[in-house]
Amino acid sequence: MTPGRIIFLNGTSSSGKSSIARELLGLLDGVYSHLSVDAFNAMRAQRELSPEEFDAALRRTRLGFHRSVAAMAEVGNDLVVDHVLSEPWRLTDCLTVLRPKDVLFVGVHCPLPELERRERVRGDRETGLAALQYDLVHTHGDYDLECDTGTASPRECAERIRDFLPHRPTPTAFSRLRARYAIEG
Repeated sequence: MTPGRIIFLNGTSSSGKSSIARELLGLLDGVYSHLSVDAFNAMRAQRELSPEEFDAALRRTRLGFHRSVAAMAEVGNDLVVDHVLSEPWRLTDCLTVLRPKDVLFVGVHCPLPELERRERVRGDRETGLAALQYDLVHTHGDYDLECDTGTASPRECAERIRDFLPHRPTPTAFSRLRARYAIEG
């Protein structure tokens, strides 16, 4: 069985990852599924937890999300993944469990003032979350492709990703990052 391809969108909260993912599902040939870290968070019981319990539950959710993405791709599903790699372990775990040659790693950028405006308009997120994540999600500094939703619409970003797919670099960003972090695979 041929493993599925993964378009992995990484950016802060409110950067436009889910909007790009929805556009990609309509643009790409074949059958792609959108797997969102937010959807995995929504599956968890929403009850009061101590900070320690919450951190542990969040970590388990992220670890499960990464392995679910890997399992879906392993059996041949093409995926659009949206995630917030705001802690170094999240990236290294993804580098460990995902096949690097199957991942197109896309950095989704947006200027901070626009992120803050989107958070206020949405009203469904903690205000200031994007600002907390802003300097963290792109610190690894290596992507196959980057887009800026402050200057391009989700549709334009999705078209750019679609058009880039046949020209993916070798080695991929995930391969280069695996080598940098000395992750065996």
